[in-house]
Amino acid sequence: MDLLQKKSTASDLLTEQESENALPLSGLQHLAFCPRQWALIHLEQAWAENRLTSEGRLLHEKADLPGQSRRHDLRTVRGLPLASRHLALTGRADVVEFRPGPFPVEYKRGRHKPDDCDLVQLCAQALCLEEMLGQPVPRGAIFYGEPRRRLEVEFSPQLRARTETLAAEMHRLYQSRETPPAKPGNYCQNCSLLNICLPHATAESTIQTRWNRRQRQALQLPA
Repeated sequence: MDLLQKKSTASDLLTEQESENALPLSGLQHLAFCPRQWALIHLEQAWAENRLTSEGRLLHEKADLPGQSRRHDLRTVRGLPLASRHLALTGRADVVEFRPGPFPVEYKRGRHKPDDCDLVQLCAQALCLEEMLGQPVPRGAIFYGEPRRRLEVEFSPQLRARTETLAAEMHRLYQSRETPPAKPGNYCQNCSLLNICLPHATAESTIQTRWNRRQRQALQLPA
C-alpha cells in the first residue's frame, strides 16, 4: 500500500522513457469497440461529443475525483494512477476498493454492452494493479448508470489474453500510424464520430480494394 501513498501520477510509476512509450489504457476500450474509432481518436486526434459521450464524461468526472475513504474494513481509493511496464500502458482507475485485496470498479453510463470492450478496459486496470502491487486481482466490477447496479467481472485467462493481445495490437497500429478502414454495423449509429468516420464511404468492401491497399503499402505509395 505504500506504493499507492507515494505515487500520485503514472509518470511516477515509470521511467521517463517508459512513460513516453506508454499508450493510454482507455484506448483499449476504443480499439475493442472499433479499430477505426481508436485510430481516429488516438492517431488523427479527431473527437466529437454526442449525448452519450457527454453523459459518460460527466459520470467519470464525478466518479474519479482523486481521494480515498474508509468504512469499516473497506478502503476506497478514487482516481488512482495506473501503469504497466509489461503492457506499456498508463491510465487512471475510477475506483479501487481494497477488501483488503484490490478490486477495481469502472463507471459506465448506460447498460452492459454485448461486446467485451468494457471488460477489456477493466481487465487492463487489474493487470496494472497486479504489476504495481505484486498481488493477484481476480475480480472487479463495472457500475452501469441506467440500471444503477454493478456487474461483477472475473478476470479469466481468456479475458487476460484478449487484453494483452489488444494492447499489442494498439502499439502496432500506433507505430504504423495506420487508420483501419471502416466496418459498418449497427454499432456505428451510437458512435459520436459517425460524421467524421463516414463508415459506408470509407469501408473496404471488396477484395480488389483490399488488394490495392496492400499493394500501395508494399510500394509505400500514398493512399
